[in-house]
Amino acid sequence: MKLPLTLSLYFGRVFTLAVAAMLAGLTAIVSLFDFLELLRESGSRPQASFGIVLQIEILRLPWSILQLLPFAVLLGGLFAFWKLGRASELVVARASGISAWQFLGGPVLLAAWLGAFGTGALSPISAAMFARAELLDNAYLKPGGGPLSLNGGDLWVRQTDKGLSPQGIAMVHADNVHLKGTELDTDQISILRLDGGSSLLERIEAAHATLVTGSWQLSDVSLLTPGNPPAHEDTLTFPTDLTVNRVQQSFASPDSLSFWELPSFIRLLKRSGFSATQHELAFQTLFALPLLCATMALVAAGFSMRQSRRGGTGKMVTLGVAAGFSLFMISEIANQLGNSGAVPVVLAAWAPTLSGLFFALALLLHLEDG
Repeated sequence: MKLPLTLSLYFGRVFTLAVAAMLAGLTAIVSLFDFLELLRESGSRPQASFGIVLQIEILRLPWSILQLLPFAVLLGGLFAFWKLGRASELVVARASGISAWQFLGGPVLLAAWLGAFGTGALSPISAAMFARAELLDNAYLKPGGGPLSLNGGDLWVRQTDKGLSPQGIAMVHADNVHLKGTELDTDQISILRLDGGSSLLERIEAAHATLVTGSWQLSDVSLLTPGNPPAHEDTLTFPTDLTVNRVQQSFASPDSLSFWELPSFIRLLKRSGFSATQHELAFQTLFALPLLCATMALVAAGFSMRQSRRGGTGKMVTLGVAAGFSLFMISEIANQLGNSGAVPVVLAAWAPTLSGLFFALALLLHLEDG
């Protein structure tokens, strides 16, 4: 087994170098076009200097790398296996009695490791830097956009409320919401406090409210309890686990949250009454990334390990690129269906990857054993 291991490590090194080169090239091309688009947008924004635009683009780099990683694996794998086949190294390996399943172990495991690294290690860096890029983008290029789109709008929140009942919940409706720095203000707020059976226990009406860490600060408050006359309070503190940052994040892109932050934030969104579909889909997509990268490596092997003397290698490589981008298009369609709720989130995230995996395995079985 020493020879297959040595070959697997060698092929893995060639594969990794090709993927790294492709990833660097793709990232440079995409970042260049994105930078030019940011420069075009900054033309009508005098406050957006060249330095700000450059900073935004640099902050987006980890996110771009994470998005391009599967395609870098595909294109790098196609080039690596084509190069090995052109040098007859694949022919020599097969002539020595080693099957493709043996020497493909290294590249496929490395591809899965790259996907796992992207999910576990690169995702937190990408999320933090992407969130900062969004803040700069909203401040200099799209003032009034992003999370600030709450301004003048309504906010609905569902949260736990054990103040009157152990199983109680509270429905919060805020009108004319405004974000001011790190505070969220509203001119009118209504809070319905319900028991576990959704029976009304108390209704709170306030002329003004401010969301601070851990509570709503209410002023000019009316308390309405079934069977009792209305009561009035000048000020009232109503506890909540909602924060301004979480409100902003819930209306921002899920790309600003890392793989490790998404599960707890999804639970918070569901408790607060927000839709968590986009965040669930982002979590499942990141979870499936290692398998997707391994699938791309298998697709690349299936389309590029044809012996050069048989001819048609260029056609097979072209078909491999087309198959990879077809998988990308299917994934995008599945994501749109998942975001709309037409299909379950898990199916939308995993079905394209599993379909590509079965296709790649079938192709390799046909070429190697068929």
